[in-house]
Amino acid sequence: MKKYLKNLPQEIKNLIVLAEEVSRETKMPAYLVGGFPRDLILGVKDWDLDITVEGNGIKFAENLAKKLNVSLVKHERFGTATLILNHRLKVDVATTRKEVYPSCACLPVVSPGTLKEDLLRRDFTINALAVSLSTDASRKLIDIFCGKEDLTAGKIRILHDLSFEDDPTRILRAIRFKQRYNFKIEPKTLSLLRAAVNSGLLNKVHPHRMRDELVLMLKEKDPSAQLKQLYDLGGLSFISNNLKPGRQVYGLFKSINQEISWFMRSFPFHGSFEAWLVYFAALLRQLSLVQSKKIIRRLGLSKQEEKKILSCRQINRRFIGRLKNKQIKPAQVFNLLKPFSYEAIILLRSVSGDSVFKKHITDFLKIYNCVRLSISGDDLYRLGVLPGPKYQKILNKVLAARLNGSVKNRQDELALIGKIIK
Repeated sequence: MKKYLKNLPQEIKNLIVLAEEVSRETKMPAYLVGGFPRDLILGVKDWDLDITVEGNGIKFAENLAKKLNVSLVKHERFGTATLILNHRLKVDVATTRKEVYPSCACLPVVSPGTLKEDLLRRDFTINALAVSLSTDASRKLIDIFCGKEDLTAGKIRILHDLSFEDDPTRILRAIRFKQRYNFKIEPKTLSLLRAAVNSGLLNKVHPHRMRDELVLMLKEKDPSAQLKQLYDLGGLSFISNNLKPGRQVYGLFKSINQEISWFMRSFPFHGSFEAWLVYFAALLRQLSLVQSKKIIRRLGLSKQEEKKILSCRQINRRFIGRLKNKQIKPAQVFNLLKPFSYEAIILLRSVSGDSVFKKHITDFLKIYNCVRLSISGDDLYRLGVLPGPKYQKILNKVLAARLNGSVKNRQDELALIGKIIK
């Protein structure tokens, strides 16, 4: 593994050295596990580290946090802890454990276990790799289930025949990793996956767990390919029996992908923007309002997420037609688009390739939405206007004039207020 580790950023190298020191000092064998070894071998940048410890994961994490002089969030119940290093680096530390599933699609019963038992509870061979951080075998790859061989061959393979029955969410994860890395699901795994889907196992999982997996899928680089693969393998009945995406939906997904890329390049500082919500809203467009609300609430989406998704339902032919009008004034564009979230606006940009239509939306995002008045309610009060609903009406009129270019500065704004009052 040393040839892979030597190309890491220095910050990661230093962290690994400190983890090895903690392992030596506490006499607790520790291992890098999960996605980090997988992506390291594939040459994919992944700076989130998962460390599993044979002993006491929280105690190990406390010692590592002291050496790094960083904060620590402990989860005593699960024997895990998270070190917060900076905005782009996170370290999760856990105690090695084994899992027993009392019944199909139920959450497992967890208890302390060996490294082999910890790796055996994972979903696929490519995710069951470990890199030793212990002194006696430091930085050695531990590959009990031939995961590296499957990585080289580009295969997704489960660890045992009951894997999908134990946790049906692995069905979505298999598709996600297949599409992300352009791998193939090996024949036996694919056969067991199809059988699990046909048995309706996805419908037995708690909706909130299915939501989390679906969100991760929609956050992937090409959600269109993810969704098509999922639908082709077994449909979307775990969301709704009425969801049957076809060429039009997949085409819209590809358009959304392009528009999101444009938005992220043009407005990189909109941290509240949730790209997956745009895809989910597009998926629900084929359903009624009642059906959409039912799905949103069953999946346990937040009120804010629900509001954003449902606002997209206002996008119809009449609305689009108004924005295609070359003669529409900036203030009218502003009033049409202001109530929408950025997610809804990106979906709106995705539904039509009309150049005038797109220019109006771009102007709203780049120009109109940034316009601010020089005057305020204090100015209205000084001019003798008593506080009340009038304030907002007057300010809206001034803002419309500013957007349309008939008012250009504070003097003009005050002059216009004088005319409005009279």
